[in-house]
Amino acid sequence: MRLAVISDVHGNRLALEAVLEDIGRQSVDGTLNLGDVVSGPLAPVETLDLLIPANFPTVRGNHDRAAVDEKTKDKVDRFARERLTSTQREWLAGLPATRVVDEIFMCHGTPTSDTAPWLDNWWNGRDTTLPDEASVTSKADGLDFPMLLCGHTHIPRIVRLRDGRMIVNPGAVGLQIVRGLPDARYAIIERRNGRWQAALHSVPYDFAAAAQQAQANGFAQWTDALMTGWAGPEGLFG
Repeated sequence: MRLAVISDVHGNRLALEAVLEDIGRQSVDGTLNLGDVVSGPLAPVETLDLLIPANFPTVRGNHDRAAVDEKTKDKVDRFARERLTSTQREWLAGLPATRVVDEIFMCHGTPTSDTAPWLDNWWNGRDTTLPDEASVTSKADGLDFPMLLCGHTHIPRIVRLRDGRMIVNPGAVGLQIVRGLPDARYAIIERRNGRWQAALHSVPYDFAAAAQQAQANGFAQWTDALMTGWAGPEGLFG
């Protein structure tokens, strides 16, 4: 079995199109989506116009949850919500928090939270660090799956626990932060000879056009992150 894993598109259809084109050259059996699909000041409607018909197994991210909440205060979530069709909002509202596909467990943040990070501590200035082994392992308690998938932090990582289970964060399709490269990210996971392995991929796309979309929509603060990948997350949401 060979699968692509995407996460954190954040309404960046240009990045998504480039990633899906690259995935199309990878001879995969399917694609899994770890959520935070539309909340970005770019193209939320057009992003779901592409993703809904694709019918990828998808879990709900924290921004997906916020984008269907009439009381959300986040300007980026409101930007998405106000543009989505009722059908698109219903699709987002119907996404599960976690999902199992064959022997793969999918979540957005951790198995019990769509806002907590699994493979990264939160930012300290410009640094992200892998949490201690006990913290990472404890969040996998009770999950008898050889492959565990998470997103949320936009930081690609691959971890193998001592018992052989693997945890993979594919990074973000639509928004790079503190990576020093604006290219879109995704992962390929593969079961070979009864054992799972993973590879991280980066894909160039027209990030300048994406930055222009954000500026035109009134979110100039997204420009540096989209153009360079050097910016931190501060000020992008909220």
